Amino acid sequence: MESPKAQIVERPETGGAMIILLLALIIMLAIYTLTSKDLLHGVIAMSAVSLICALLFTILQAPDVAITEAAVGAGVSTVIFVWALRHSKRRDDEGE
Repeated sequence: MESPKAQIVERPETGGAMIILLLALIIMLAIYTLTSKDLLHGVIAMSAVSLICALLFTILQAPDVAITEAAVGAGVSTVIFVWALRHSKRRDDEGE
């Protein structure tokens, strides 16, 4: 009786250029998040980073991680940050 051979699962081409483009977009949005003067714009950019990461995880065939990233990273944390911004007082540069 022969031993069973390991099955080789071929992965479809994921498109290296698409992955590089998404990673570059993540870096640009992360830098914008850190340098943004408006906190709400930073929160929205951070949410976009999380959604792009979820898309990247989907391309890399990790749908469970993608769903978690989209739900927690883009969904819950964005709601919490926007809620915190809404309940805080705005301080302008002129008023300091």
